[in-house]
Amino acid sequence: MKITFNEDRKVVDAIREGLKKKNGHCPCRLEETEDTMCMCKEFRDQVANPEFEGFCHCRLYYKEK
Repeated sequence: MKITFNEDRKVVDAIREGLKKKNGHCPCRLEETEDTMCMCKEFRDQVANPEFEGFCHCRLYYKEK
């Protein structure tokens, strides 16, 4: 398993800027809870699944099998 940043630098820069504005919470989510703190619970749960390969919700991270 390997987790990397999106290869599209523009996406990474935009998401990082959004994270700064929302104090580390996913900029794609309206609520600011512990579950939306980057790396969000949704992606952590996906990472735990050995069969999952793909991007997190906001497309900042990519998990390879």
